[in-house]
Amino acid sequence: MDDLYSLLSKNAVVTGAGAGIGRAIALAFARAGANVACLDLDGNAAAVTANEAAKSGKRAIAVACDVSREEDVKSAADIVLADFESVHVLVSGAAGYDPTGTVLDLTLAQWNSVFAVSVAGAFLLCRAFLPPIIAAGGGSVILIASQHGSVGAPGRAVYCASKGALIQLARTMASDHAAQNVRVNTLSPGAVETGRMLFRFGDMETARRISGPKHLLGRLGQPDEIAAAAVFLASDASSFMTGADMLVDGGYNAI
Repeated sequence: MDDLYSLLSKNAVVTGAGAGIGRAIALAFARAGANVACLDLDGNAAAVTANEAAKSGKRAIAVACDVSREEDVKSAADIVLADFESVHVLVSGAAGYDPTGTVLDLTLAQWNSVFAVSVAGAFLLCRAFLPPIIAAGGGSVILIASQHGSVGAPGRAVYCASKGALIQLARTMASDHAAQNVRVNTLSPGAVETGRMLFRFGDMETARRISGPKHLLGRLGQPDEIAAAAVFLASDASSFMTGADMLVDGGYNAI
């Protein structure tokens, strides 16, 4: 592997690591040489990912964590730092399944639930892990947003709002922490073949038929394609990149 893309000697924290894009990122980081802490609401799923990541010969641990709960995030940070001692990369990728609806359809509880995980979760994670990243001399923070963070979609009011909030949060954090050698970017996937597609469309074939043609490349993305972009953002290959939203969306936002 090109040294620029290497994560050797790096310790990474990945949330939402039990499945989908988060799992793919955790495994890609391990293959690139990083030690990985796999955080997920489902501790068993996190353990499966950690066990697979360890096959790359790197240290991998699993931590059950509800990122919307401050005490969970604090506890997870204590566990990670007791094992790794330092952190260089944070990926905030935990997200629940958002309900379809306009602002007239959604309840306040539904709205708050989505923001609690996607936005408040990112805030809590950054507040917990930024100090050790800064103490390590700097590093990379990656917030997983979406192509819908910058364009709207009918019936996706809370999803679009929460992902747009992450893009703005990353830009502000990039400004706040550049002097501490911390780079902060968002990674915005298009529609990717994960459980989210099954939740929204019922089966993957339907998702491919309906959502695939909305992308210029005429298909859905794969988790590994998003993970490759995350390795870039975590590595020295993106050393001159901060405050940016990296679209890996098959051309969805180009038209």
